[in-house]
Amino acid sequence: MPPREDPNGGASPSEPAPPQPAKAKGKKKDENKDDDLSEEDQALKEQLELYVVRAQDPDPGVQKLALESMRYLPAPDDMSALKIAFEIYMKFGDFANALRIALLLYDKSLELKPIFTATDDFQLKKQFAFIIARHGLSIEIDDDIAADENEKEALQDIISNIKLSEGYLTLARDIEVMEPKSPEDIYKVHLIDGRGATSSSLDSARQNLAATFVNAFVNAGFGQDKLMTTPSDSSSSGSSGNWLFKNKEHGKASAAASLGMILLWDSDSGLAQLDKYLHSNDIHVVAGALLGIGIVSCGVKSDCDPAFALISEYFSRDESIIRIGAILGLGIAYAGSQKEEVRENLTAFLTDSQVPLEVLVFSAISLGLVFVGSCNEEVAQTIICVLMERSEPELAEPIMRLLPVALGLLYLGKQESVEATAEVSKTFDEKIRNYCDVTLMSLAYAGTGNVLKVQKLLGICSEHLEKGETHQGPAVLGISLIAMAEELGAEMAVRSLERLLQYGEQNIRRAVPLALGLLCISNPKVNVMDTMSRLSHDADAEVSMAAIISLGLIGAGTNNARIAGMLRNLSSYYYKEAGHLFCVRIAQGLVHLGKGLLTLSPYHSDRFLLSPIALAGLVTVLHACLDMKSIILGKYHYMLYILTLAMQPRMLLTVDEDLKPLSVPVRVGQAVDVVGQAGRPKTITGFQTHSTPVLLAAGERAELATEKYLPLTPVLEGFVILRKNPEYHED
Repeated sequence: MPPREDPNGGASPSEPAPPQPAKAKGKKKDENKDDDLSEEDQALKEQLELYVVRAQDPDPGVQKLALESMRYLPAPDDMSALKIAFEIYMKFGDFANALRIALLLYDKSLELKPIFTATDDFQLKKQFAFIIARHGLSIEIDDDIAADENEKEALQDIISNIKLSEGYLTLARDIEVMEPKSPEDIYKVHLIDGRGATSSSLDSARQNLAATFVNAFVNAGFGQDKLMTTPSDSSSSGSSGNWLFKNKEHGKASAAASLGMILLWDSDSGLAQLDKYLHSNDIHVVAGALLGIGIVSCGVKSDCDPAFALISEYFSRDESIIRIGAILGLGIAYAGSQKEEVRENLTAFLTDSQVPLEVLVFSAISLGLVFVGSCNEEVAQTIICVLMERSEPELAEPIMRLLPVALGLLYLGKQESVEATAEVSKTFDEKIRNYCDVTLMSLAYAGTGNVLKVQKLLGICSEHLEKGETHQGPAVLGISLIAMAEELGAEMAVRSLERLLQYGEQNIRRAVPLALGLLCISNPKVNVMDTMSRLSHDADAEVSMAAIISLGLIGAGTNNARIAGMLRNLSSYYYKEAGHLFCVRIAQGLVHLGKGLLTLSPYHSDRFLLSPIALAGLVTVLHACLDMKSIILGKYHYMLYILTLAMQPRMLLTVDEDLKPLSVPVRVGQAVDVVGQAGRPKTITGFQTHSTPVLLAAGERAELATEKYLPLTPVLEGFVILRKNPEYHED
């Protein structure tokens, strides 16, 4: 590599010259050589070490070079580069960056414990715990990580996300959005010309169901709303009991479960308020309460495991709806935990031939969520047996298409590990064989950016098939799943999907809006927004409904005014179409998710890390949306609550060493790619200075605007612990 030069042309007097590798070091090279590295890897490692030595400025461009170049290396060189980068970060004491790589590579080969044991700094360990909690991993803190009991408990609380609700409400109070909102505040019917008010003639139960979802999405995590939680000073007409019974049958299940979303992450208060519904005589209300318990416990762990204790009592009930509520609740509460007790309970349903089909499918989905990315052979074998044993008419049922999704979730992002299972899937009944094959491949390579797999999926989409073949839908979703790994791939995928819209068969066109929604989730890009607006008026009902839902997905949690305006116009345009109007309402709720404080994006840590749990939730819901009429518009609308797995506050909350909120000035602006640039280039552009806590939109980055404090992590997102700078002196 050529030596770095000062961008201004000459040597910078303030910057020390980059240290040259001393000749004496060359003699020791053989001693330091790693036996398990090839010569090529060894050369790469030495080159990268030289960068890090030279980057003690620290120079963000050089520091990121190894990590960013990894995206363009073929397998398995990309993993080798990451492991080398991990070793170098550990060697130079940059433990926070080492942890990010360890989470990216998280498997048995790279444990997290050595990062904790490499430092005695308790504050740094707390910061590590916040990063792990945001990623959604549940790890046990043992004596090696923290010997002191109080320290151990403090770290376990952070990893268990006990602080999440408190931090989220701190942000809400600071931005002054604590006031509950009603669905009418979101619909803004008074802004619609003409036909807005006449839609009341439609099915009121479906309208109430839509309002339930809108209310849940908008007030998610705030602990209060105008429909389900009863303020002490309100009249009896606003009480939750009344709203609950304005819904019909399975609508009551979604209404009761919505209370779990309103009290999201606050398990103590949530479980207390949901408990009364468990004693109801209405089976749909009980089912909704069980699902609500799962939602309120989503991502929040507890020593006494109240969710499992409460839900598991209801597995023995005969009613299908109660079983589904319990199963789905368990799947959402323990997603990614790989909890053995959950496996034992849910496998029992899969092996019982008397169990109704819908209970079977939801058991498989929940197992897929709990064991996401684990490659668990026992669970995979159980789901494979179900797919082999079912008759042809059963396999033709629309909901059965979620079984391959459940199987694919076990291998999410694990690439070659899926090959043995994919071979077995070739022996399935022809009704589901191709669907299973495509779904397994697209999920196994999700977030990898593998160009060859994208080409293969595009090849599948180019075929003209007989009627009744459904596997091209998952192929379209697969393109965006794989290509979402980095910006360039995502841009190219958007263009490819535009071509599919022009030339593809009808079943491909129905999946394209959902694929675009996944590529730009919580990131409303203008070109994608325009495409969705065009498709939302499509002659094909399935295409237009998918486009409307996707408008909600790309604007999720952004309060985007343009999308909100489009949806208001659509509610007027489709005022006679019950199904379309329901989709419009769901999309309106998503755009105003958490009053604009939440995101559905599975990426975090400066788009470096992909949360498998969040992606699993999105994939499951999108596959359900491939058959909108049978599933989302049918009686399985409560599947929309699986989106809870992807909900996270899009905040930067700075705290002091005692974890008390600490307001400091920060610059927030559009992130600039500075990979490989010399000197200290600006990492953000067009910034504004705010006091924390602040909101971060897609593609934005924050940096401290004061030298009084030092952050304990290089990426300012979520909870960031600040330490006083010992070298700072007030003027």
